Amino acid sequence: MSEKKTGHKKRNPWSWVPSLYFIEGVPYTIVMVVSVVMYKMLGISNTDIALYTSLLYLPWVIKPLWSPVVDNLKTKRWWILIMQFILGVLFASIALTIPTTQFFRITIAILWLMAFTSATHDIAADGFYMIGLDEGDQALYNGIRSAFYRVAMLTGQGVFVILVSLLINASGMDKVTIKVDAVQENGKVLMEVPEEVSMQEQPGDMYLIHHPEALNIPIERVDNAFADSVIRAAREWNLAQGQPDPDESQRDKARKQRQRDKGEEVTKKEVRPTKFESWLRTHFGVEEPPATDYAGNLGVVYFHLSKKPETDKPVVVTFGQDRGDKSIQLVEGMRFEFTGENWNKPVMAVIQLDKKLRESSTAYFDAESGNVKMAWSVLFFCLSGMFFVFYVAHRFTLPKVETERVERSPMEALKDFLTTFVSFFKKDNIGLALAFLLLFRLAESQLVKMSAPFMLDTREVGGLGLTAGQYGLTYGTIGLLFLTLGGILGGMAVSKHGLKKWIWWFAIMINVPNAVYIFLSYLQPSGLAVVIPAVAFETFGYGFGFTAYMMYMIYFSRGNYKTSHYAICTAFMALGMMLPGMVSGWLQEIIGYQHFFIWVMIATIPGFILLKFLKIDPKFGKKVKKTE
Repeated sequence: MSEKKTGHKKRNPWSWVPSLYFIEGVPYTIVMVVSVVMYKMLGISNTDIALYTSLLYLPWVIKPLWSPVVDNLKTKRWWILIMQFILGVLFASIALTIPTTQFFRITIAILWLMAFTSATHDIAADGFYMIGLDEGDQALYNGIRSAFYRVAMLTGQGVFVILVSLLINASGMDKVTIKVDAVQENGKVLMEVPEEVSMQEQPGDMYLIHHPEALNIPIERVDNAFADSVIRAAREWNLAQGQPDPDESQRDKARKQRQRDKGEEVTKKEVRPTKFESWLRTHFGVEEPPATDYAGNLGVVYFHLSKKPETDKPVVVTFGQDRGDKSIQLVEGMRFEFTGENWNKPVMAVIQLDKKLRESSTAYFDAESGNVKMAWSVLFFCLSGMFFVFYVAHRFTLPKVETERVERSPMEALKDFLTTFVSFFKKDNIGLALAFLLLFRLAESQLVKMSAPFMLDTREVGGLGLTAGQYGLTYGTIGLLFLTLGGILGGMAVSKHGLKKWIWWFAIMINVPNAVYIFLSYLQPSGLAVVIPAVAFETFGYGFGFTAYMMYMIYFSRGNYKTSHYAICTAFMALGMMLPGMVSGWLQEIIGYQHFFIWVMIATIPGFILLKFLKIDPKFGKKVKKTE
């Protein structure tokens, strides 16, 4: 079935492309990122969070399976509007469910529905993008849609969580802010409750007592076993003070530690290397450096209430970093519950320095109390309202670019469903296209998995030894900025001259900048003055070159069932990233970072070879000036 356009007047893409892709990114971020924060703040154990949220990504992986339904039933515009309305209902359902006693089970089920609904919305939105814009505009706005999708993710992880924090503070005691300094001096961790901590009921309104007012942690390395013992002792202390166990899975770790304390052997299955692995180690392997047995220094903050709570409900206090250097991290004591029985029993929060931190630094941590469930309910009500607003707005801004589908019998619908898949694999040059989808990013798929470990690993094992804060600045800020800039300029380049003219430049820009990692692995610069420009160059090149990949998927999906075929292309895109990424860590551990990055550059060769045989219409992607 062909996808016919109507004769309706074309609308300016700025009136719907940014909003459509912003609203596409919101539910993905809520399901995959924000939900984990919510469950942690609501006291769900890490074990349950990991177990029940780990498969929420599945709908986005298998969405090609039902893409023919979106392709053959109704219109893409209809699907977009219906999915946005349903998402509004699902957000409201979560808001109503959070205050209940069975909120975890019910909200997990709703998040599953939200994931499938959001994945369906993605299918329709991508299909609508290809139908609603001509080839030139598809190229021009390719970077714009990616940019607004990323804005949605940043908004979800930042603005939404900040809103929850503000609501919690407004409904509870005054917020307590503790300044934590990493200082160049000697000291030790004080585990005993200081004598100046008063546990007597104080007059006036209830407030949170903490000690010390400000925490100084000496920048020095401590023994790994000592750091582990401090964290373990703090957890055991908190449990003894009537605090809930934040993670049941820690019992297995404690059991193993007891075995070690008793001198019992903790068995580990012996794994023999394969012949291929032995050959790699012999010819390209590097000498294994001695394992580091040190950790960053730690400090302890104590909390308890000034008086007994007036209600039977526990007073929930959440503690975490508000701003400052991410190299200063909270490792124990994120959430406490104070009741009439334990309000005056001090609890411990443990803050640890990154073991690679060498310079004085500062971070600020906030202890907030209030109605956590209410705060999250309000957020989800706001998200529900936002989706209903976008639903109404998109009814006016989304152009009507398709004709309504003719009603068909169930057998005809099934035939269309099967034909959609079969027709994809009958396309001309399907083998070459699949090879391109799987191999064009062969190098990048391995690099993206190992770039973070390389940046964060110590210099002794071949890494750059960046702290978490330095890495966040390098990739989370500078890298993201240049990645987005590269994507926007790549789209503009295609719309100006077409994909075919730029395809070689795109291949060069997505692959050649990877060589900066060879430079960094051999030089191992000690400061960010060299690292930041190198990362900016590589991420800009990736953003610019990735345009070719996105536009080729659109090009190959042209014709009947373009929505379904594009969804199938995205599945092969994910496969091309997943399979090489799975072995990248194993390979790097054998041959080391320097040889691994040389291999990454060798892995760019198949992509360049494929370009010589790739057939692309010279006019595709080029924006044609329309005459009156």
